[in-house]
Amino acid sequence: MTPRRPPALVAVSHGTSSPEGRAAVRGLYDAVVAAVAERWPDAAHETRLCHVDVEQPDVPAALATLPEGEAAIIVPLLLSAGYHVHVDLAEAAAEAREGGREVVVAEALGPDDRLIAVLQRRLAEAGAGEHDPVVLVVAGSSDVRAVEACERVRDALAEASVADVSIGFLSAAEPRLPDAIAAARAAVAGEHGTDTRVAAASYLLAPGYFQDLAASAAPDVLAEPLLRPDDAPTELVDIVLDRYAEALARTK
Repeated sequence: MTPRRPPALVAVSHGTSSPEGRAAVRGLYDAVVAAVAERWPDAAHETRLCHVDVEQPDVPAALATLPEGEAAIIVPLLLSAGYHVHVDLAEAAAEAREGGREVVVAEALGPDDRLIAVLQRRLAEAGAGEHDPVVLVVAGSSDVRAVEACERVRDALAEASVADVSIGFLSAAEPRLPDAIAAARAAVAGEHGTDTRVAAASYLLAPGYFQDLAASAAPDVLAEPLLRPDDAPTELVDIVLDRYAEALARTK
């Protein structure tokens, strides 16, 4: 009897029109594919990359390319579980199940302590000082669960740092990033004069529209996103594989 193949790993990013952003996400996906082969060398995994917005293929199109009857685990390449996870991906999975394909949605990438290490590394690479106050840059969401998840990341970054850490949203939630930077700058001026800079830690997956918005808010130091076209951190690769494995364990 031929053993049943493991479910396909369908990685789903938001999608972006930024060439740098696309290259960064593709770099993560390629690293995930290589890591899948290394972690599960005896399993013939199908893998796919698709998107919930802006780019093609979308999730239904990617699932349609899998062999007939092949089960799939959707792994969101999204930092928090907001509308895209709870609605878009949930609906895509439900539609696939109605069509006879077994599909489940894994957890989002964050919160996860391994992301804190990447945030700290990006800040150091940007030249942020150990004691520079930090504003965590978040895209923002109308889903309170996503906002609370990002606030937990802020708390974890603060716990791992000797600097003050606040949060600033680029859309949908408060405080907005320019206001958060202004507040951090005012606190610095009151406590330390004008020598200390305000650093922005980019809790964004890849370069693109939101990173450009973060730059327009004019922090003194702006870290790069978690992904770069030339750098898919092993922490993120490991999280993707762990989310897949966790979802697989729930199906047994």
